[in-house]
Amino acid sequence: AAMGNQRLGITATAAAAPSGRLREEAPTSKWAKQRERLAWLFVAPAIIVVVLVAIYPLARTIQLSFTNARMGLGRKTEWVSLDNYRYIFNDDQWWRSLQHTLIFTFVSVGLETLLGIIIALTIHSNFKGRGLVRTSMLVPWAIPTVVSAQMWKWMYIDVYGVIPDFFGKKLGIMDPHTALLANTKTALLAVIAVDVWKTTPFMALLILAGLQIIPEDIYESSGIDGASKVRQFFDLTLPLLKPSLLVALVFRTMDAFRVYDLVAVMKGASPDTMTVAVYAQNMLVGSQRLGRGSAVAVVIFLIIAVFAFVYTRMIDLEDMG
Repeated sequence: AAMGNQRLGITATAAAAPSGRLREEAPTSKWAKQRERLAWLFVAPAIIVVVLVAIYPLARTIQLSFTNARMGLGRKTEWVSLDNYRYIFNDDQWWRSLQHTLIFTFVSVGLETLLGIIIALTIHSNFKGRGLVRTSMLVPWAIPTVVSAQMWKWMYIDVYGVIPDFFGKKLGIMDPHTALLANTKTALLAVIAVDVWKTTPFMALLILAGLQIIPEDIYESSGIDGASKVRQFFDLTLPLLKPSLLVALVFRTMDAFRVYDLVAVMKGASPDTMTVAVYAQNMLVGSQRLGRGSAVAVVIFLIIAVFAFVYTRMIDLEDMG
């Protein structure tokens, strides 16, 4: 009878809880309260670290964005309200850098996702030397960004660069004397190509992890029913791969939107390829305007927060579905 009453209580709690989940109740016994205090004690160091390295700098940046703070000693800092934000939104260079950043983000992430799926499907199949291929695939991603950016910068040079020589003299599909980074029309695309080369292995690795948790028996069953490989991909692989794809897109989109080192090494603060991160650094260090640079950082943070919110909502809807 006691067990029956216990089951009845659990059933009633589950029925009353939203979405069929058990409602968590606050601990009432002395033992439970001690465990809760112990749990907070264990979590406290991590919370302190997060406050010191994330929350406090963010709060300080937001505070500085409303001032006319500048780098250097002896400069008086005054409250200027929204003047820094008005300056940013009236600056044509900000809008151009935002446009460059959005183009860079969507084009690079889209190509990396597409190529990542193709590479992941290829190395997921059984063939000789698969382990060696998987290891060599990670080489571009393992190279430091500054090193790969400088390497590709030399490869793009029209005088002795490998890229103009191969595609110009060998294949004849472009002028061998074309300076891809110096050309306004091709500079941003050249930077995007380097990012795709470097970061596609990262996307392929995340997608491969998602492929490996898909059970093989569903493919055997669908094959018996006469489903082709193409239909298996669209009806089975792609839907089951959505959670892994969304997680990969979250990381990659936020990383691409705040890109700095690749653009700074290859083109510096050139208006042709300036991103919002380069714009912020140029405002902070180049112009030494700490207040305006902090305002730019806050705007970048808010845009990335919107991306993160949209992706997490998509993940939540996927889990509910």
